[in-house]
Amino acid sequence: MNFTGLIAAGAAFLIIGLFHPIVIKCEYYFSAKVWPAFLILGIIFLVLSILNSNILISVILGIIGCTCLWSILELKEQEKRVQKGWFPSNPNRKNTNK
Repeated sequence: MNFTGLIAAGAAFLIIGLFHPIVIKCEYYFSAKVWPAFLILGIIFLVLSILNSNILISVILGIIGCTCLWSILELKEQEKRVQKGWFPSNPNRKNTNK
């Protein structure tokens, strides 16, 4: 039996699930201006994925890399959700959008 696909699917589920609160916390504490960190991390993880010879580790690194890149879009969406009042805004941070 080959469990590689099942393990990769479970890893994708967990990684994506972990990034939801990460995006929310990053937007709350740092605003959406933290997106370059997600870009750099995404590129690093994708390069590591390409360079890794172990298929399962390569897949997991690729999932993390793509999730980091997708988080850039989610940061912008989270910013909009905060403006709509769906999530709390950080009272200690100046609102630069107004």
